[in-house]
Parts: sequence; C-alpha cells; structure tokens
Amino acid sequence: MTEIIETADGAVDTLALASRLSDGHIADNVEILNQLDVDDAAAVLVLLPVEMSVQILDKPELNFGAEILAALPRQTATILVSGMSADMAADLVQQLDEPARSELMEGLDAATRATIQDLLSYPENTAGAIMTTEFVSVPATWTVERTLQHIRQVERTRETVYAIYVLDAYTRRLVGAVSLRRLIAGEPSDNIMSLAVREPITTSPLVDREDVARLISKHDLLAVPVIDKAGHVLGIATVDDIIDTIIAENTEDVQKFGGMEATDEPYLQVGLPGMIRKRGGWLCILFLGEMLTASAMQHFEGELEKAIVLTLFIPLIMSSGGNSGSQATSLLIRALALREVKLGDWWRVALRELPTGLILGTMLGVIGVVRVVAWQKLGIYDYGEHWLLVALTVAAALIGVVTFGSVAGSMLPFILQRAGFDPASASAPFVATLVDVTGLMIYFSVALLILSGTLL
Repeated sequence: MTEIIETADGAVDTLALASRLSDGHIADNVEILNQLDVDDAAAVLVLLPVEMSVQILDKPELNFGAEILAALPRQTATILVSGMSADMAADLVQQLDEPARSELMEGLDAATRATIQDLLSYPENTAGAIMTTEFVSVPATWTVERTLQHIRQVERTRETVYAIYVLDAYTRRLVGAVSLRRLIAGEPSDNIMSLAVREPITTSPLVDREDVARLISKHDLLAVPVIDKAGHVLGIATVDDIIDTIIAENTEDVQKFGGMEATDEPYLQVGLPGMIRKRGGWLCILFLGEMLTASAMQHFEGELEKAIVLTLFIPLIMSSGGNSGSQATSLLIRALALREVKLGDWWRVALRELPTGLILGTMLGVIGVVRVVAWQKLGIYDYGEHWLLVALTVAAALIGVVTFGSVAGSMLPFILQRAGFDPASASAPFVATLVDVTGLMIYFSVALLILSGTLL
C-alpha cells in the first residue's frame, strides 16, 4: 500500500501522493484518502484524473465524502458530481450543509440536478432512495444486434449493465428484462422480446430497503427495477447497493444489541458530544433499571441477614437468567428481521421457549447442585447443616429464572415491534437488566418456600 508522503516540514505532499495514486487501484486509494484530513484529501482529488476522482467519490467506503466534496473548489465539485452515479451523488449532496448544498446544486446541469432532486424526494432507507437512474432500456421492437450497439454507445454513462429492460415502444411501460449473458448468446436478428423474461420481478420506490434486499436474495437477482404505479421504470436497485444496505442494517442492529443508539457515521467520525449522546441515554436507562435490583434486595434484607449463604449465589442466578434471556432475544430479533416469524406467531414462540427454558434451567440446576455438593464434601466451603436444602434452592431458582428469562427474552421483541419500535432495541443489556430484577424475586421467593422453618 502507498505510504503517506510528507514534506520536510511534516505536511502531506499532495502533489507527490496524487502522482502515486494516479496509477493505483480505486479501493486502495480510498484507504489512503481515509487516512488524510479533509483538506489534504480534497487537494489530492483535485490533482488526480477526473475519472479517478469520480470513482473514488463513488465509493461508499470513503469516510468523509461529503466533507471532501464541500472542501473542493465549487467548479471541481460540480464536475465530479456530474460524473458520479446518481444514487451516490444524491447521498453526498444530502449530507452537505447549507449553503454548500444549494451552491453545488445550482452549478449542476439541469438533467443532473433534476435526477438528484428526484432521488432526494424519496424517504430515507427506501428503494427510491437507494436506486440508481443509470440503467439500460430499449424499445420492445429492437433486435438483439441493435440493442448491443446501443449498449456499446451508452455503457460508459451507465453504472451497471446487469440487465437490459425492455419497454413498450408506445407507453414506455416495462414489459420484460433480458440478462446481458442471454443477450450476448442471442441471434443478432432476433427480436429482443424473444429473449426477455416477461413480467420481471419489480419493486416500488417506497418499499423499505430491507424488503428490497430480501427480494434480491430470494430471486437471486443482480438488480431489481423500481417502477411507478403506471409501470414505468424509475431506476434500479443493484446488488452492490443492497450489500451496502445489509452492512448498514447489521451495523445498526449490532450497536443496538450493545445497548446504545445506532450511529450513522464511522466510529472515528463521531465526536465526543455525539458519542455521549448515543451511549449516555441508554446507559442511564439501564442504570435506573438496575436500581430496581437494589430495591429487590432491600425488600429481602431480612432473609439475607438470616441466611448469608444465599448471597453467594446471587451473581450465579442473575447472570444465568440474563444469559438465557439474551439468547432468546437475539434469536427472535434475527428471526423477525428475516421474516421467519411474524407477530402472530408469538404464542408459538412462547410455547417453544417454555419447555426450552425448563430444560436449560434443569441443566444448570443440576450443575449448581453438583457444585454445592462437591464443595461441601471436599471441604472447600461449608454451607451449614442445611446444605442440601441450599442446593435444592439454587437448583429450583435456576429453573425458574432461566425459564422466565427465555420466555421474557423471546416475547420482548414481539412487544416492541407491536408498539412500533425496532425489535433490535431489545438489546442484551436491556433484557439482562429486566431479568436481573425478576430473577432476584424468583430466587428469594423460592428460598422462602424451601428454607422456611430452617434457615429462614
């Protein structure tokens, strides 16, 4: 990989660096630019060939794309945006602050400006927002030979040529789609419709991007046309856009699993105030939840004073319940996201998790009993004359807590989705906090039932 070239005074030698990057691979160049500050990266882009600069800005892996665009001379920025794929150009323009956004839009040619404005009009995270308007379409009356000639003429102005979309010669409605592979294998004199898949898989511009990803995955497509109500092709959602979508969605879900708000920017781009805001709110909520744990322990203070030995197993009981709840939550969040289960399946899930929790709790209960017996018999620790009852209490509590954790953890994503929230908000820390409180209540209630008249 090319190293950052510096001058004698420690500044980045943008001229020398641009000279080296001009022969480099686009993906490698993006990695290099990500190591520079915004002004240096912009200075390098100005010195690179226009086509290469366009390809670099077109890469979603470029961390500071909008900031670099704003730092470029306005004329240069206009030229580069005009050469970019429409969907990526719209993304960068959307991230610009005023007045830079308005100034850039005013400098664009009418066609490019109209295309970007159309893409920006769709709600975020929909098919319309991620689609590209640069696709190949031909009338249904054309032959294979004429279609191939057309592709040669327009190829450089199209983001991808995964498929050729066949339109009615009069209404311009989508009537078929031909893969490039099938087109090349066709006879030059054949009508394009003889090779086309009639009534191809399509989507509408307001469909959520996750649903588009599922559609592409289900039908093994490289691109799916986005059509309006009249059947006209507005653009195409390509598989590379979907990959970016999947990465973004998974990143968001993973962050929520960790008990924080999802961030829209790379880690190093999130400022300290933003990081505190994203993490502090959930941390405070979880802390307030854990306060209920202290309240529960205060409620059973008398029992704790009589049987100090019970405190030894509190971490064991709480962690086991939290772990089982987190497992169930993670499974159900993923199942809901993949549409493996629906809201109406909640009772099936509950009936499945109930015996699962009982069996898992029994497994841990047996291990807990073995541990108490082994420590008592080997002389490692003396649990007192009622050690067998203590072992039974631990086992019964584990069964109850793990069962409750499994059922509660599996139901929480359903409750959140039913209330209109993202099921991923049912993070592992949130579930663990919930089960901690109820786990203590279950533990001490079992202890009162079993140890009453002996230790209690």
